[in-house]
Amino acid sequence: MTIKRAVVLVSGGMDSAVTLALAREQGFASHALSVDYGQRHVSELHAAERVARALSAVEHKTVHVDLRSIGGSALTADIAVPEQGGAGIPVTYVPARNTIMLSVALGWAEVLGAQDIFCGVNAVDYSGYPDCRPEFIAAFEQLANLATKAGVEGHALRIHAPLISMSKADIVREGMRLGVNFAATVSCYQADAEGRACGHCDACRLRAQGFVQAGVADPTRYR
Repeated sequence: MTIKRAVVLVSGGMDSAVTLALAREQGFASHALSVDYGQRHVSELHAAERVARALSAVEHKTVHVDLRSIGGSALTADIAVPEQGGAGIPVTYVPARNTIMLSVALGWAEVLGAQDIFCGVNAVDYSGYPDCRPEFIAAFEQLANLATKAGVEGHALRIHAPLISMSKADIVREGMRLGVNFAATVSCYQADAEGRACGHCDACRLRAQGFVQAGVADPTRYR
């Protein structure tokens, strides 16, 4: 029997956990991939390990890419994380982050012989990041099939973003249906070493709002 493999980007947050659970439900042998890019909230990487184990990933790999060396974001430089979202693209946007993560996932997929890559990007409650839009996912899929040996030889690569049009409340409901333990996830931009959330940043606000709107008790640990 042919094994249906997929590389799934797992950040440790709630969206990527639900994405991994969906890949499992669809019958994929999931190879979980996290990226340590120099983010200030490193506890999310520990959460990614927990999520990968809990959702039966075949393996979990963490790749190191030093985006702190170029900075430009409140998540990778000494810039304060805002407590309220403002107009325009926020300072928590990390330049090229999703492009880099998907590129690493693409390389691993080729090595594994996987034709499917899953990511948890969302275009509804997404803080205005340009690399969370459907146009970006479509463009990256086109690039993937132009830039790889697999694509050139006719083994089409597919980029799945199953949460792209879902609200945070929808994601919470889907996670509950799939048995995701949201208490194991970390979303906060400035979570402490134990993974406890600040409760004030944009990521915390969107997460809390999702649980309220879904009518589900929020399991997030706040400091």
